[in-house]
Amino acid sequence: MSKLLFDPEILPIDSVAGEPAVPPQRLTAPGLRAHFANPPPWQPEVSDEQLMRKATTAPTPASVLLPIIARDGGLTLLLTQRTAHLNDHAGQVSLPGGRVDEVDTSAIETALRETEEEVGLHRRHIEVLGTLPDYVTGTGFRVTPVVSLVEPPFELRADPFEVAEIFEVPLAFLMNGMNHQRRAIELPNGAGRRTFYAMPYERFFIWGATAGMLRNLFHFLRA
Repeated sequence: MSKLLFDPEILPIDSVAGEPAVPPQRLTAPGLRAHFANPPPWQPEVSDEQLMRKATTAPTPASVLLPIIARDGGLTLLLTQRTAHLNDHAGQVSLPGGRVDEVDTSAIETALRETEEEVGLHRRHIEVLGTLPDYVTGTGFRVTPVVSLVEPPFELRADPFEVAEIFEVPLAFLMNGMNHQRRAIELPNGAGRRTFYAMPYERFFIWGATAGMLRNLFHFLRA
């Protein structure tokens, strides 16, 4: 399903996840480095999106970058709003990234290349910390999330074909279970009920695969 058949923003909030926030000391550059250098045992969350996908074909490999920016006022996460004409996830909030190319030697290379192409962020500003477990989307992608720290100053340049807007969200907001909403949609033709996470921030509606991957970063950093 490449075109969205419902508006997630108008669906009612079923519940709020509500777990305690990640401790502030872990939401610092040294805290993140230490946590990824010695990762604790933890369990990723499996979404309805992954459970309900009809596996008629193998998912397409892809990568996204979670660019955590070391601002003086605290860490932020860089996100994009995709343009409305794209075939996949049109108009949605997204992490920079895309499908694996033949020239890519690893999932990390894919994320770095795609990030530079989409938002103009050069890899010289990016410190890769590690990866999270792959996330399989309902649209048929197996996405590797690559977590990184980004040191300002840097320049950005949005690809006008893919990116309508670039913005930042405080990492502390995203890493607080009180900001993680659960919403649900009854799928047509008796296909079941799909529950998904949403993390609305100001005028941006973060949901679906992006919110699902952020939930896994949340679980990892709380472990």
